Amino acid sequence: MDDIFSKIKFIIIEKLGVDEKKVIPEASFINDLGADSLDEVELIMEFEKKFEIIISDDIAEKIITVDDANKYIKKYISSKKE
Repeated sequence: MDDIFSKIKFIIIEKLGVDEKKVIPEASFINDLGADSLDEVELIMEFEKKFEIIISDDIAEKIITVDDANKYIKKYISSKKE
């Protein structure tokens, strides 16, 4: 498991209070992890703070699963390194 995914997983566990075993790449924030729309906004804000990135509203609407968040954050970070 990579470092970015581990940090995302930790944020989700802290914010949503879910069991670590439930935080898998395919897990939907709303359907599988019990988040509501406010939780989703708070998760996005926490991802932005933790990874020092910006997630536009358009992108945030497309981040539905744990894997969506992981892929976007990895892509954003790698594009900043170039």
